[in-house]
Amino acid sequence: MIIKECFKVRHCILAAVFVTGLGPVTHAAAQQRSFLVDLNTRTVTLLGTIGERAIASGINDAGQVVGSSFTSGEGSHGFITGPNGVGIRDLGSLGGVFSEANGINNAGQAIGQTDEAGRPAGAFITGPNGVGMTALGALNGDTQSSAWGINNSGQVVGISVSDGNPAPPAHAFITGPNGVGMRPLGTLGGGSSGAQDINDTGQVVGDSVTAEGRHRAFITGPNGVEMRDLGTLAGDYRSDAWAINNAGQVVGRSLTAAGLSHAFITGPDGLGMRALGTLDGDVSSSAWDINDAGQVVGTSVTAEGHQRAFFTGSNGTDLTDLNSLVELPQGVILTEAMGINNYGQVVAVGVGILVPEPETYAMLLAGLGMVGFMARNRNQRRLSLAQTPIRPK
Repeated sequence: MIIKECFKVRHCILAAVFVTGLGPVTHAAAQQRSFLVDLNTRTVTLLGTIGERAIASGINDAGQVVGSSFTSGEGSHGFITGPNGVGIRDLGSLGGVFSEANGINNAGQAIGQTDEAGRPAGAFITGPNGVGMTALGALNGDTQSSAWGINNSGQVVGISVSDGNPAPPAHAFITGPNGVGMRPLGTLGGGSSGAQDINDTGQVVGDSVTAEGRHRAFITGPNGVEMRDLGTLAGDYRSDAWAINNAGQVVGRSLTAAGLSHAFITGPDGLGMRALGTLDGDVSSSAWDINDAGQVVGTSVTAEGHQRAFFTGSNGTDLTDLNSLVELPQGVILTEAMGINNYGQVVAVGVGILVPEPETYAMLLAGLGMVGFMARNRNQRRLSLAQTPIRPK
């Protein structure tokens, strides 16, 4: 099989980022690359990169993708593509040296974080199609912020913190349309909270510390009003909510007594949490995104810590290994599915070393050098409530 800009998958939904990993790299290795799959045409489109490697983090219904592209020694730059993943453009920064794009709405407004010359890093929003970058600022008393979710009105949610050592509490925030007017969402009774996603009615999900000191997933009512504890799958342990669709179905993870993560989905308005399970033989899982049909994407993990990307059918049914659905070069494993839109287009992360063969992989490997960078785990990119939300790794 010759790698081209587009190639067929056997069944459906897939996109991947090729990265180095699984031990020292001693041969030409695949750089971090992103792919977008169109479920209707069952084709995979290779996305571009503005650096040596790229990680896609979000996708809208037009197939515009955002993420971060990396160059050795120069940090990250947020990027945006055109519809269906065609073309790629640097989002720039606000006078600093780095930016990261974490989400995008159907107008093409991108959000994330960037540093400003002489100032701490902070959340940003762009105009339609990623044009123009505007700082969102931080909550009163805070100095830094990070944006993680945006809806189709341009309401943005994220985390705001102040400087300090040890790290001060984090504060979940929501804005009005087009990122105007930041206000706090409050907590579940504890000192910290963080917002991760928002739907078109303004329902927000994330996690918060409770009065008892537990970390719990939450959901709010419309426009971020009245935060509610989503509970856990079992026991008095931690849960985290990562994404919400327009019906109010929430996905995330719930921890067990052994510290293992189990992916969950809820019914509408966050009611009725249930486990999504794991892939055969695995011990833990986490769900990263959900579309309006209730299709969920995420990662499933073995006892040894090896990850495999998964997707489900409608309403979280039939959890399936993405690796079983696509023809990929030998040695490449899809580890995490990062996002899914309402047309079945998915972005995912993979890991593996490609060994060149005659007339095989030539287009992909041409000009590549050794790369020593592992893909960041979604958990590492998400923000601990006890950590500063600036450039999480």
